[in-house]
Amino acid sequence: MSSTPYRLADSTSPYLRQHADNPVDWWPWGPEAFAEARRRDVPVFLSIGYATCHWCHVMARESFSDPDIAAQINAGFVAVKVDREQHPGVDAVYM
Repeated sequence: MSSTPYRLADSTSPYLRQHADNPVDWWPWGPEAFAEARRRDVPVFLSIGYATCHWCHVMARESFSDPDIAAQINAGFVAVKVDREQHPGVDAVYM
């Protein structure tokens, strides 16, 4: 599956826009992502962070930018990127 950067490129979240060109095929948090996971019958890979998070940038640089890792994530999951500042309730549940 090729990455669809336009999914995050128009986000109001600076954090999501930072990941728009990752090779991971990120979906923003929302019903469309979960519908895609059901359609493909795969689990959701959830990544929660915020624009100034040091470790989020480390993960992006060392893992999410790696084409081999991205290919594995894209093949086996629907990858969902969440800005914890936009969705504090999601952050509270999973962090």
